[in-house]
Amino acid sequence: MNIVEVSPEAVPFANTGGLADVVGSLPLALEKQGAQVRLVLPAYSVIPYDRLSVQDTGIRFSVPVSNRQESAEVLQARVGKAGEVFFIKADRYFRREYLYSTPEGDYADNAERFVFFSRAVLELLRRIGAPDILHCHDWQTALVPVFLKTQPSSYPELASVRTLMTIHNLGYQGVFWHLDWHLLNLPWEYFNARHLEFYEKINFLKGGMVFADAISTVSKKYAEEIRTAEQGFGLEGVLQDRSSSLYGILNGVDDSDWNPETDSFIARHYSKSDISGKKECKRDLQQICGFSQAADVPLLGVISRLADQKGFDLLAPIMEDLMGLGVQFVLLGTGEKKYHDLFEQLQKRHSRGVRVFLKFDNSLAHKIEAGADLFLMPSRYEPCGLNQMYSLKYGTVPVVRATGGLDDTVQELDSKGTGNGFRFSEYSAQEFLATIRRALDAYRRPDVWGRLVANGMSADHSWERSAKEYLDLFRRLRERSG
Repeated sequence: MNIVEVSPEAVPFANTGGLADVVGSLPLALEKQGAQVRLVLPAYSVIPYDRLSVQDTGIRFSVPVSNRQESAEVLQARVGKAGEVFFIKADRYFRREYLYSTPEGDYADNAERFVFFSRAVLELLRRIGAPDILHCHDWQTALVPVFLKTQPSSYPELASVRTLMTIHNLGYQGVFWHLDWHLLNLPWEYFNARHLEFYEKINFLKGGMVFADAISTVSKKYAEEIRTAEQGFGLEGVLQDRSSSLYGILNGVDDSDWNPETDSFIARHYSKSDISGKKECKRDLQQICGFSQAADVPLLGVISRLADQKGFDLLAPIMEDLMGLGVQFVLLGTGEKKYHDLFEQLQKRHSRGVRVFLKFDNSLAHKIEAGADLFLMPSRYEPCGLNQMYSLKYGTVPVVRATGGLDDTVQELDSKGTGNGFRFSEYSAQEFLATIRRALDAYRRPDVWGRLVANGMSADHSWERSAKEYLDLFRRLRERSG
């Protein structure tokens, strides 16, 4: 199986969030299953070229953008777990401080930048050989299947290639005003409600969804939710029409980074068979936070972008109630100013029980996952979510809203002893608080809590499982091609 992954970002090259984590891990998992995988990325200025032994391939070409030809160079590296990686180099588009936007807003030429990148990907494949599967991630790559299917005479060498369009978050679609249409060099007949038009604008992701051979998203529940008006962001009709070609494949956890048996960031290693080290990890986290190092005080953790989508409009109004329950609370993340201000004030009022770190800190993130007793994720929507899976692996019991990947991975403890966490459905602060109370009741019952922790640490959320599902889908697509 010959696969090309096309993404706007991937760890360890360029990273703004979960998409990069996924695309950084999936190629290795697929290669372990016997596939040949290549990755194509833009050559951003943030990529640490000096550490990657990047070489110039000598490949040069130009692609049409509007009424002109724009040139590209191709760099190549073979880097650790990412395998063979190609970088599309065009400094006028990608040599910038940020990937997609500055603190003041999106780059004004984002439409042109990713029209160029999509064309360049196809031109590169004409030169290095057609894969069986071309796997595209998010709106920045969504025009790849559009150009491939609407202009086959331009890419005759790629006629047998099958395409998969993966949606990591439907809230980001790549929508641009209609006056950018000239950049695409497509006939106006494709600017309509059946193809790329979206309320009189151009929608890149919609085009990818329409023209790809199959669509996937990052959990089974999210694949269902995005077909509804509530979470379809205006594209639910397209997804309903393509429901027979829509698949949900849950993301995996990279065991080399997130494993309490080997984690270099935590105070002491531990495992399902010997969880005693988690107590020391809790004491370490309490010390970092300036809390009393009491083993019996429940420690609640949050690692998140501070935004309404992540459920902070539910968490904010119950914080005083939580403090009245005698818990300790630690938060790590950045986001909207209103939440920065809110949690800083809470920390001042409850200095013995609230600690807020308004930053990104990978080491501290690992310490929170290992040291907390409960992990809170009350998301309004969550396509997949990774922190609840990290938490399960680290024996930290998640409290989540039953949406997207959270619903797929967290189940309530039942009378048969199955279940690994706590969840609620109604999006309300009181339901969230009631669920936390239920979790705290279980915490005070060691036999119940021990079962929850053991169940969570026994779950298989590895990339090996996810890669098998992707390969099954890729095989079906290849057979369809035959």
